[in-house]
Amino acid sequence: MLVENLPSPFDRRVWQEATALRDAGYAVAIICPTGPGFESCFEEVDGIAIYRYDLPTEGEGALGYAIEYSVALVNTSLLAWRVLLTRGFDVIHACNPPDLFFLIGGFFRLLGKKFVFDHHDINPELYEAKFGRRDFFWKLMVWLERLTFRTADISIATNESYRRIAVERGGMDPDRVFVVRSGPSLDRLRVLPPQPSLKQGRAHLVGYVGVMGRQEGIDLLLRAVRSIVHDRGRRDIHFGLVGGGTSLEEMKTLARELGVADYVTFTGRVPDAQLLAMLNTAEVCVNPDVANEMNDKSTMNKIMEYMALGKPIVQFDLAEGRFSAQDASLYARRNDPDDMAAKIVELIDDPARRAAMGAYGRRRVENELEWRYEVPKLRAAYRALWPRAARALPRTGSAAS
Repeated sequence: MLVENLPSPFDRRVWQEATALRDAGYAVAIICPTGPGFESCFEEVDGIAIYRYDLPTEGEGALGYAIEYSVALVNTSLLAWRVLLTRGFDVIHACNPPDLFFLIGGFFRLLGKKFVFDHHDINPELYEAKFGRRDFFWKLMVWLERLTFRTADISIATNESYRRIAVERGGMDPDRVFVVRSGPSLDRLRVLPPQPSLKQGRAHLVGYVGVMGRQEGIDLLLRAVRSIVHDRGRRDIHFGLVGGGTSLEEMKTLARELGVADYVTFTGRVPDAQLLAMLNTAEVCVNPDVANEMNDKSTMNKIMEYMALGKPIVQFDLAEGRFSAQDASLYARRNDPDDMAAKIVELIDDPARRAAMGAYGRRRVENELEWRYEVPKLRAAYRALWPRAARALPRTGSAAS
């Protein structure tokens, strides 16, 4: 399994996929970057071999991304050869971004290996969300995406919107595109007692977990906080924002400029225990993702995690966000921080409604969206790699990913 943007086992979707394949009898190795708490170049965790490499920088701007992706591609290629020569493998399972791993997958296909494209992000839309334009690099993203789909034996999509892109823009045979959603694991997302100290002396806490990047709308959330504190005079609500990213320091500066820094805790990237403490203490959770093509078509892990913990949600009205949360969320007007502020206050002041929405979301995860419902779909996708041996492979454990 090839991953570029997060270390394993920190990347929750990748780790869930890896353990599901392991449990189906496959031998699994992951190639990924190092990260805080995951500095070792090699380790074996729960029977899964993890090979890591150092990235010199987190991309910011065209040159930054070019350097980051080039280093990642070279290191991933070298480690793929190391895995082949020491352990062997039958499948390259590449998770994007970037849409460059088809170069590795395509090469190893010449040696008889299978190539699985695990479509995590729609990169043309991601580029447009970050830079606000459709230029040469946007066209390059579309071209690389299409080459990736054309190279893949099968593609795994995280939702129906991504599946349509694979078929319509990527030109893939619909029978070779499998939807495997990013369902939460209730073993990991445990409901725990709140920690009142996280409210910083205030009556209420609103929680957020996710990347601190431009398309995540943290600036809109901070403007909603300003509306709540200064326009509505609500000084009894604190905000806990969990996550790191390229815009973290910029968002801290913006909070000071808006006069709300005292009402916001930025934790940065933290271990699961601290993440769970913040979300379990929160009475409302928010998803301020900017309304754009990228976010409208993407399923956000944070929504599933909020629901798994029984938390009511406020988010902007996006197609996949509404599909996931349904009645567990209130939906603010797109990119309108004042309406988001109003919806947050509305829920804070209505404990009965919060409880009903949270219970609905928890039931939806338990009955429909938990990761265990996606595992058979992942196994079915792998069986499609060897149609004639589909019945035998999951039981024999003879294939390595």
